[in-house]
Amino acid sequence: MDKLVDFFSVIKDFLALEIYSSDSGHITISTLLTIVIAIIIVTYLLKLIHKLVTVKLPEEDQNKFQSIFGFLKYLFYIMTVLTILHSSGINLTVLLTASAALFVGLGFALQYLFQDIISGILIILDQSLHVGDIIEVENKVGRVFEIRLRTTRALTRDDKVIVIPNHKFLTDSIYNYTQNHKTTREMVKVGVAYGSDVDLVTKLLLEVVTEEKSLLNSPKPFVQFEDFGDSALLFSVHFYIKDSFNAPGLKSKVRYGINTKFNENNISIPFPQRDVHIITKK
Repeated sequence: MDKLVDFFSVIKDFLALEIYSSDSGHITISTLLTIVIAIIIVTYLLKLIHKLVTVKLPEEDQNKFQSIFGFLKYLFYIMTVLTILHSSGINLTVLLTASAALFVGLGFALQYLFQDIISGILIILDQSLHVGDIIEVENKVGRVFEIRLRTTRALTRDDKVIVIPNHKFLTDSIYNYTQNHKTTREMVKVGVAYGSDVDLVTKLLLEVVTEEKSLLNSPKPFVQFEDFGDSALLFSVHFYIKDSFNAPGLKSKVRYGINTKFNENNISIPFPQRDVHIITKK
């Protein structure tokens, strides 16, 4: 029994050995062991949380969380070490005071970084944006090809890459053409001369969009008599397409078809006309 007591006494003395000593506190072997054990526990807890969060996500989205959990891991390590040192009697006031200005500067510098990262996590979790979606940002239309934790990348119609900070998807109004489905409705406007047969115009416009094979016949296209313009009767033909990314090219085909049909049927597209009255003084 005495040997057992002596053994525990030796262990206690060993753990109480001071590695570092100063006016602000002392660091013992016991403190170091506590830090090591706490870091191991934090590591396994983060792995468990990572697994629970990403278990139902696609493999591509799971990989995106590696960087954020890597960042969180080191953040929790620092917090764990500071907490243990403080509970061991180490005075951290001097260290925190000296670092206050640095922390404030980092806070301002990392403000948008954290905002983008949090936005990226929300995008991944609620699946509000997918690779392949057609979006419109600041009057630019692009097809999303990569979603990262901080930025989203899209290819524009003129084959340029636009890099979008993820916080814009939460703070700005973003048009997602393919959020609900891949089919979108487009339209082409045209004006015809006053006195034209409006029934014939309607028929010709429907023929153009029906005969164009790259357009959908279901839902059915339709024509609207928009207004009586200053120099023309204004019409719009509405049609549906599967790939809104290529909408400008499809609209161009429709305009070519309209021009051909109108020429064949003597339907004129007028240009603005103005009457000029010249008043001379006698």
